[in-house]
Amino acid sequence: MKTRIAPGLLIAGLWLLLLLKGPPLLFCLVVAILALWAADEYLRMIDPRPLGVGERWLVNVCLATPTLTVCIIPDVAALGPGLLLGFFLIVLYFLSRYAVLPNRFDYFCRLGIGTVYLGFLCAHLVLLRYHPQGAAWLIIGTAITAGSDTGAYFVGRKFGRHKLCPNVSPNKTIEGAIGGVVVGVAAAAAFAVSILPQVNWPFLLVSAAVLCLVGIVGDLTESVIKRGTGTKDSGRCLAGHGGILDRVDSLLLVGPFLYYFVMLSGS
Repeated sequence: MKTRIAPGLLIAGLWLLLLLKGPPLLFCLVVAILALWAADEYLRMIDPRPLGVGERWLVNVCLATPTLTVCIIPDVAALGPGLLLGFFLIVLYFLSRYAVLPNRFDYFCRLGIGTVYLGFLCAHLVLLRYHPQGAAWLIIGTAITAGSDTGAYFVGRKFGRHKLCPNVSPNKTIEGAIGGVVVGVAAAAAFAVSILPQVNWPFLLVSAAVLCLVGIVGDLTESVIKRGTGTKDSGRCLAGHGGILDRVDSLLLVGPFLYYFVMLSGS
């Protein structure tokens, strides 16, 4: 556990510094790098073959194309074309390598899902950052996922008795999920007091509770991928925390939901 604390605090500190002090352009650059890195982890999970560096990063770019498109054109109108372009590039790659690919249809489905899971979902973090209060909402979204994850871990260890989704993630419990929701909502409220003083509190509290549940589904989504590919961690780049995907799995799904909650509510 101790090996996780210091890297976790460092990651959280750098992320907060980026959101509080960094301009949107720098945020786009960081998210683009993270999206490509996460794409590489995903590709290594679904395809353990020793691919050449050029081919591997070509596929990574295809998977991350929706995010890269929105980084270049930070508008929701660019999201659909970006997803279409990413899928089209994946199809071209698949057709060009069809003769040498294993389990062709399965591999094609995995690449297609990856374009949505990584490129499409991650793009919403960029869209949210360009909202007038986007940095503050991203901090709250991060607080929700981090608080929910922490609360679920400790409450689950202490009081967990009933399995939440044993076939996907045997360690997660219903009690832990409830604890995660409570801590996640409390974390959102604590940050909102200082960075969003004019917030609509009923909207915030209800949204935070829903987003805690969304974050749990996001975590389970990555667990499905890891279980289907026989992978324990998506990577080893973060000491004690696995890979990039292991850290952002909840935020990948929370980000889009939070973006649309904020836009539809006019907050």
